[in-house]
Amino acid sequence: MKRINTVITGTGSYIPNRIVKNSDFVKQVFFEKDQTAIEGDSELIVNKFRDITGISERRWATQEQNTSDIGAIAAEEAIKQAGIDRETIDQIIVAHNFGDVFPDTIQTDVLPSLASRIKNKLNIQNSSCIPYDLIFGCPGWIQGVIQADAYIKSGLAKRCLVIGCDALSRVIDVYDRDSMIFSDGAGAAIVEAAEGDEPTGILSTAMVSHTNEEAYYLYLGRSNAPDSNPSIRYIKMHGRKIYEYSLSNVPAAMKVALEKSGLPISDVKKVLIHQANEKMDEAIVQRFYKLHGIRRDVSPVMPMNIHELGNSSVATVPTLYDMILRGQVPNHAIAQGDVLVFASVGAGMNINSFVYRQ
Repeated sequence: MKRINTVITGTGSYIPNRIVKNSDFVKQVFFEKDQTAIEGDSELIVNKFRDITGISERRWATQEQNTSDIGAIAAEEAIKQAGIDRETIDQIIVAHNFGDVFPDTIQTDVLPSLASRIKNKLNIQNSSCIPYDLIFGCPGWIQGVIQADAYIKSGLAKRCLVIGCDALSRVIDVYDRDSMIFSDGAGAAIVEAAEGDEPTGILSTAMVSHTNEEAYYLYLGRSNAPDSNPSIRYIKMHGRKIYEYSLSNVPAAMKVALEKSGLPISDVKKVLIHQANEKMDEAIVQRFYKLHGIRRDVSPVMPMNIHELGNSSVATVPTLYDMILRGQVPNHAIAQGDVLVFASVGAGMNINSFVYRQ
């Protein structure tokens, strides 16, 4: 008897055309969270930021674009690559954090949901295609894939469209140096059932959540600028706490996912991790290997695009995956049969991972 596998049959991404370089911030005045001015040359602050995060530039959506717009573009690419009839999609799962945020406002708009907006933009007429949003922090797209896998293997769905999209440039506090991390982007995948004799596609999953003091490591807060309006809130984070939390918990979750797959770590060809911070990601993957008694240079297995694209939250992993498949990430490729580990960490705090055979 053939088994039902959950496979990704098409991917797509949208990288905004607007490039914002680190040099664009050298004239910016930055303040601490207590609203005291950060002393020192702004260029030195920006250079230190690059050394820590690895980010040299990021992409921001244009004034005419919103989160649902770029999500729909990525979805169109995924549908095209999969070669499917869009009317056969059972579910549209859209991971995001802030919905549509219109220029010159800071108010999020999720009425209707982004998934409903994207279904409308894709002109899908099928009333049995159910669109809904998923709010899970940066791991949202991976969680959407895990959710699609559960629906498919339970027989409740055969084909899902999973999208991760955010326009974080609309919710940043320009007086906070952490704002230089965030960017905009969208990634999408067609996830569907496929019969086979051998296990392929999604082999195993793992999820972790800590919501005591960790719940507020990422939050909305007032601007760092003195005399700012306290009723207007922007994305904020406790960077050091996130770093320490991630190093303590993400490698272990990845290890659980790999152990559930029954595969040895030597089979892993690539680790596709949320593009949050270059040094943090390297430390996470190194610790993942150390948990298996291995010390190694992880750069051959850890593709990155954070240097040019920044941190687009839910969009980083699907964007990275799509770019590799399209040959757009130097020195990295994915071949049929390769074993991949996907992993992410973000607001909540939430962690997830899945093992995938291409």
